[in-house]
Amino acid sequence: MTTKLTLTMEDTVIDSAKKYARENGKSLSDIVENYLKSIATQEETIAELSPKVTRLMGILKVLEDFDYKKELGDALAEKYK
Repeated sequence: MTTKLTLTMEDTVIDSAKKYARENGKSLSDIVENYLKSIATQEETIAELSPKVTRLMGILKVLEDFDYKKELGDALAEKYK
C-alpha cells in the first residue's frame, strides 16, 4: 500500500533534488522512500550490534574527502601485483 505524503522544505532543496532524480533516472518519491528505508535499517542494525562494537563506532576519524573504495582498491592492487 502506498500513501501520499506532503513535505515542506526550501525551494532550492526541492529543485536540486528534482535535478538529481532526473539525472539518475529515478523519481523523487523513490529517492525519499529509499533514504527513509536506509536510515530505518541503520537504526535496526545498530541496535543488533554488540555493546563492544557499538562503543567502537565513530572513534576512527578520517579526512572528509577520504575515499574508502579507492584506498581499498589501491591496497589490494599493491598486495596482489
